[in-house]
Parts: sequence; C-alpha cells; structure tokens
Amino acid sequence: MVDLKSQYEKIKKEVDERIQGVLNTSSFINGPEVKRFQGELENYLQVKHVIPCANGTDALQVAMMALGLKPGDEVITTTFTFVATAEVIALLGLVPVLVDCDENSFLISEDALRSAITPKTKAIIPVHLFGQCADMEEIMTIAKENNLFVIEDAAQSIGSSFHFKGGHSQQSGTIGDFGCTSFFPSKNLGCYGDGGALFTNDDALADKARIVVNHGMKVRYYHDEIGINSRLDSIQAAILSVKLQRLDYYSNARRAVAWHYDEAFKDLPEVITPERVRNSCHVFHQYTLRIVGLDRNALQKHMMDNGVPAMIYYPVPLHQQKAYRDERYQDGAFPIAEQLAAEVISLPMHTELDQEQLEKITSTLRGFVLENR
Repeated sequence: MVDLKSQYEKIKKEVDERIQGVLNTSSFINGPEVKRFQGELENYLQVKHVIPCANGTDALQVAMMALGLKPGDEVITTTFTFVATAEVIALLGLVPVLVDCDENSFLISEDALRSAITPKTKAIIPVHLFGQCADMEEIMTIAKENNLFVIEDAAQSIGSSFHFKGGHSQQSGTIGDFGCTSFFPSKNLGCYGDGGALFTNDDALADKARIVVNHGMKVRYYHDEIGINSRLDSIQAAILSVKLQRLDYYSNARRAVAWHYDEAFKDLPEVITPERVRNSCHVFHQYTLRIVGLDRNALQKHMMDNGVPAMIYYPVPLHQQKAYRDERYQDGAFPIAEQLAAEVISLPMHTELDQEQLEKITSTLRGFVLENR
C-alpha cells in the first residue's frame, strides 16, 4: 500500500545528513531541528502556531485539554473514521456523539451534525477523511451559531486546502480552533516513527497547548495545569523537514495516480471512484472506491491473491465497534456509514507507483469485475 523504502532512497543523502547532525549535537529532545521544522510548517500552512507532539492521537487529546472540555461535555464527530478520533473523547471522560456521513464524499454530514447538537454539546471534530476537507464553511457557521469549538482532524489531509465562497483558501487544519495531524510513516507527510502536531491561530490556545504537552509546565518544575508528556523528537523533526520541502510534489504525484485509477475504472458501473468535493483540493491519503453489486471481500481476496495490496478503511463504523457500543446507536442508526463499511476498498496510493505497477493494479481489479458481473 505504501513504498517508504523507495521514497527514502530518493532523499537518502539529505535525510542521513540531517539525522547525523542530530546525533552530532545530541540534542534529541526539543533540539534545533524541532524548532526549525515547527517554523517551516507554520510558514507552509500560513498558520501562527504549530505545536509539535508525539503523535496524532495525542494532538487530539491536547486540543481538548487546552480547550478546557470537562467530563460529561458532548463532542460530535463522524462514525466513519479511524478510532483515534473518538478514543480521546472517551479517555477524557467526554461523551462522543456520533453522526452519519455523506455517501459520496465519506465526510461528516452537516445536516446530521446540526441535528445532534444539544445543550451539552461543546465541540465538533470534523474529519478530513482520505485527503480532502469537510465543508468547513458550513461547519464553522454551525459552530458560531451554537458557540461550539471546532477541532479539525487533519491526520489524513495535510497539504489539502479548503476554498471559501468569498474566494480565499486556507490549509486544512488551520480553520477551526485547533487542527491536529499525524506524522505516522504512511501519512502524506510522514516521519520514520511516531509524530504529530497541533495548529492554531489563537495565541492563548497555543500557549495552553504548549503547557499541556510539557507536563503542564510553563516554567520548569512548576506545574500550573494537568498535562501530559508528548514531544516530537529531533530526529523525526529532521526527517519531516526534508520531506516537507517535497510535500507539494508528493501531493501532485498522488493526484496523478488517482487520475490514472479514475480513467481505468470509468467504464465500470460497479466501481464508484472517489468524489472530489467542490470546495477542497484532494491530496489522496487513500484512494477509496465503492464496489456495488459485487462481493467487495471477494474482490479484496482476489487482489491479494494476485499480489496487489488492497485495504478496507474502515470495515466497522465506530457505533458498531464493541468498545463504543451504546444504547443510543443500534444497528441501522447510521445507514450510510454501514453501507460504506460494506462497499469501500482502497488501492495502493503513494508517490513511487510506476506505470507497470499501476497497470497491474488496475488490470487485476478490472479482471475481477468483468468476470463476476
């Protein structure tokens, strides 16, 4: 699904030099490379503050802690997402309120979001799933009308932007009160271990988040807040700094792969290619198809048996996961998410795919469809 080795070989000299630089200085935690990457990412995103942390899940937790959310507060998010989005809500004693998604974009439904708001609702977490932005213009309007915080889960969308009706654009993760991302190795901007970051344009929230990630300290050994230990190490920052210079190239390479897939499947009604929403550019963290009228699981097995990776993101919506079962959400509560869980399949998507590999992937899928109609 991801060829990190080939990607590394193209940037090996720069990466190795930067890692060696960290080893030479031995500034492994909060060293110059972390500050350098932080500044570079702030410049790329055109955001006032980037707060590096240990991983994307921590970023979401720190955002909620910095916003002062309290046990019992309700936080709305989509049921069709990776578990981390709801996991941190539950860990903090908050109440995850799940809603359905749009069947074409896979993104959170604004109508479902509006309907889920109660007097206990304090925040919304839209997920920019698979590489494009949820409708942040509408979501920010809803939030303003109801005095709610917005935390963007941008773990899959770094490099994507949202285009407002007035003509201006903003990078994903820079629109809400906080944006959160992951630098997990397979992400569009990935390090060689774990890493994450928060983004905000609010000075006070940035100060609070920096305290939270550092054991609640602003001054060493003086703990003003309940905090956690969540840091991006210098070696990972050095790697990310090298790769950030190529992020736009990586995004364009992914779009080219997506276009190739689109063309290969456009004559197959059983294969629904990913929708591009009108107000966001897509950076294709995943290229996710919907398979209709055929056995999706049999297709996955066929692909794997023929040496082609194919993954299902996500096979079970959150409301049907054992850990998140709730009497509020019975089977059938979110029909679109449940439908998608039975239909979606993701193809290899990375920057190193060549023409021969693409032909192998597309011909294998086409062969299954044509044989099983």
